[in-house]
Amino acid sequence: MSNTPGPLPTAGLVRACRATHAARLAAATAGLALAAWAMPAAAADAVTDAMQAAYAPYRAALFRTNSKAQPESEQAIAAARTQWRALADRFAARPAPPYDRDADFAATLKQVDEVYARAEAQIAARQLPEAHETLEKARDLMAELRRRNGVVVFSDHMNAYHEQMEHVLVDGAKMLAQPGGLLELAAQAGTLDHLAKRLAGEAPAALTKDAEFKGALDAVLGSVRALRAAITRQDEAAVREAIGKLKGPYSRMFLKYG
Repeated sequence: MSNTPGPLPTAGLVRACRATHAARLAAATAGLALAAWAMPAAAADAVTDAMQAAYAPYRAALFRTNSKAQPESEQAIAAARTQWRALADRFAARPAPPYDRDADFAATLKQVDEVYARAEAQIAARQLPEAHETLEKARDLMAELRRRNGVVVFSDHMNAYHEQMEHVLVDGAKMLAQPGGLLELAAQAGTLDHLAKRLAGEAPAALTKDAEFKGALDAVLGSVRALRAAITRQDEAAVREAIGKLKGPYSRMFLKYG
């Protein structure tokens, strides 16, 4: 992982890809238990390293709430909040570079903890779908914190893919129901394919040597290929089926490597 700024399909770029059909086509062609958590490769600064370590239990909390696993969700959110508080205790008052120039650094750390507190209460009340939606906000806060400090990690590429995938999942059926909708969906699937390939291109060297990572990535890439193949055949039933099979491979990859 690197804290060197570089080209990244951030949430803003993904939204820009949707602005016009031409932009989408250009983007398309341009270049599980808690014990199973994987530690990411070290970044170049102490804060990012700590954030990435704290991201592991957070990923588990997202995954477990989405799976509606009550005891596992309780364990994961407790671990996530404990680790995040340890990070805040260490760095909030004296952030290491490059975050030392960020006037909103401590406030963002507090916002993330508030998200965790809200999600923890929802989990305790057995409101797991609501807790999952709440936890999504923490991902955005952490990504924006890195972005404004010029830090790029593999998680940012996973987040960009996730946003576009959610757009296809939520709006894919609506597109198919509209005149010319298959062409619209083809453009969106092209963007998704571009972002999936960036996962391969931007993976840290340590991950590219990991056979399990390669299998997880191949499953994500295969799910996108299946969608594009169904669109090419203009087989709407197969398209709907392929859309329904996008989330599983991504979720499994995100839990360990996201």
